[in-house]
Amino acid sequence: MSKLDGKIIKAVRVSNTDLGRIVGKSLKTLRELAGLTQQEVAARLKMGRAKISEIERRADVQISSLQKYVEALGATLRIDAAFTRDALQALKIQTAFDPELHDDDQLVFPIFGDDLFRPKRDVVLSVRPIYSRQLIEGKKTIELRRRFPISAPRGTIAYIYSTSPVQAMIGSAQISDVLKLPITEIWKKFGKLAQIDKPDFNAYFSGLDEGFALKIRNPRAFTRPIDLAELRTRFGFEPPQSYLYASPVLRTALQDEYSDVSN
Repeated sequence: MSKLDGKIIKAVRVSNTDLGRIVGKSLKTLRELAGLTQQEVAARLKMGRAKISEIERRADVQISSLQKYVEALGATLRIDAAFTRDALQALKIQTAFDPELHDDDQLVFPIFGDDLFRPKRDVVLSVRPIYSRQLIEGKKTIELRRRFPISAPRGTIAYIYSTSPVQAMIGSAQISDVLKLPITEIWKKFGKLAQIDKPDFNAYFSGLDEGFALKIRNPRAFTRPIDLAELRTRFGFEPPQSYLYASPVLRTALQDEYSDVSN
């Protein structure tokens, strides 16, 4: 570990007695390590220096503000939930989730980080029935997300989980590209391809300046849908609000078993 690495780790380490002020203090330390003044960060964020000073004194910075500040330093924000193996078992998080091995006794689940995509992974997308069927039929070639890893490789397999009242995995498709764009630009370029009405589009992206457009190709319906009861029994699956990484056992079953099962 380099001397600079050690300084960065020390800057963001949280102790039990420091929880109330660690966020602002860490941001200030990271800014100084990046060699930037408050005025320079303010210019990058297009806000006054007093606002930067305020952020660096706060303990309850919103994630959206935290992300913008960190990106202004030239970094990427990542938030993880770390579980010990015992805690993971107690929470009954099973094989449908694909945790990242952090060390010998800790498993890490990414919670936040648009630019992060774990390599060689497939994903499960939760999609409302009105849109999931259009995806599988090839009528809808753009899937919209409030957040998604921008670095997802071209050709990433997306398994389509159709939400209530269908509650079943109905097929798969490939993600050919992921674009992070201003909301207005997404609507202008992809509104029709996403097969969504303007009021629903506005409601979905409410409160955001930017969103994600996933280009979808090669949709394929499963020979039979896999209902939620079966997914839970066999794989411990719980539907994600947006997406999750498919575990190897779930991925293998979806690729090899269900693609060949007839009604």
